[in-house]
Amino acid sequence: MKPFRKNLAIAIDGGGIKGVICTTALSLVEESLGYPLHTRVGLASGTSTGSIIAAALASGLDAKTINQLYLDLGDEIFHKSIRTLLWPLFNHRYSNRPLEKALTRYLDGKMIVDLWKAGHPVDVVITTFDMVENRTRFIKPYKNKYEDWPVVKAVLASAAAPTYFPAIEGRYVDGGVGSYGNPCYLAAYEIMFVLKWKMEETTLISLGTGRDPNTVEPGEVNRFLPIQYITPILDAFQDSAIDQQVDLVKKLFDGLDFRRFQLDLERVLPMDDPANIPELIRYGEQLGQMILNDDRDRAMNFIPDGIPQPAKPARQAAAIKSTSRRQTNKSDSPRASRSRTSAKSARARRTR
Repeated sequence: MKPFRKNLAIAIDGGGIKGVICTTALSLVEESLGYPLHTRVGLASGTSTGSIIAAALASGLDAKTINQLYLDLGDEIFHKSIRTLLWPLFNHRYSNRPLEKALTRYLDGKMIVDLWKAGHPVDVVITTFDMVENRTRFIKPYKNKYEDWPVVKAVLASAAAPTYFPAIEGRYVDGGVGSYGNPCYLAAYEIMFVLKWKMEETTLISLGTGRDPNTVEPGEVNRFLPIQYITPILDAFQDSAIDQQVDLVKKLFDGLDFRRFQLDLERVLPMDDPANIPELIRYGEQLGQMILNDDRDRAMNFIPDGIPQPAKPARQAAAIKSTSRRQTNKSDSPRASRSRTSAKSARARRTR
């Protein structure tokens, strides 16, 4: 794996139980490094499940411990009940109490401001969407408005996926609602304009939770009922925004050692099905190897098409070139210059 630069930041996407992919990958990275990442990370940014991992790293937990949290609590957090079967009749499918209890235990009751005042201070950017004000909020440990927020509250607000978990305080829902399912741009912005780290001294690691395969076949859309548009359109908005954040960071933050790692899933994996954990672990091992081998996401290779210039016909181009050559010979040669001088002198003598 390429060495990290002086400053290290990490940004982690949302994805529910698919966060296991990231925690497994980070466990492999820590094993290769020989030290826990929380001792090196100076900025951790996360959305939804990514906020759990980011907050845990900032709180001093190693990747294996965070991974075990997911493995132990998956079934408890996403416990199936009559509510999940008849979820359209309810506000949400799952209680957030199991997650709240576990986070309280693992994060030791820390306040969000404590992360900035610790012996190894860590800047944190956690996203949540405020339904009342219709905007994304960026929870940071140095902002006065969030100094009385427990870390657990910030994480629960970021992970409150609509229809899955209840909103926090009746207004805060999943940070992936909007443009920031992938918070790498937020991390890059924080690096440049808040922390003021030098780009050439900074590494930003961005981790995805898997890209779902396309499932809509040609012509299938013509047979859709109105309700069938909802899932593909929401997926399109989310996936497009995730890749756009990657493109923005790559193009706008020159000199930054930006490394985005994402993998393609072979099938759609729901964000709330712990039965897929063995498969998610395998994907996590694959993502870990991609990080170690510096095998980056294809979204980093996007190159926009240039504006095509109209081609001139070969005969027209040859004629223009020939005319230009003749004009040059007539007007710019020493002989032509002498002829013009002689003609001027003759006219002057006749005038006199």
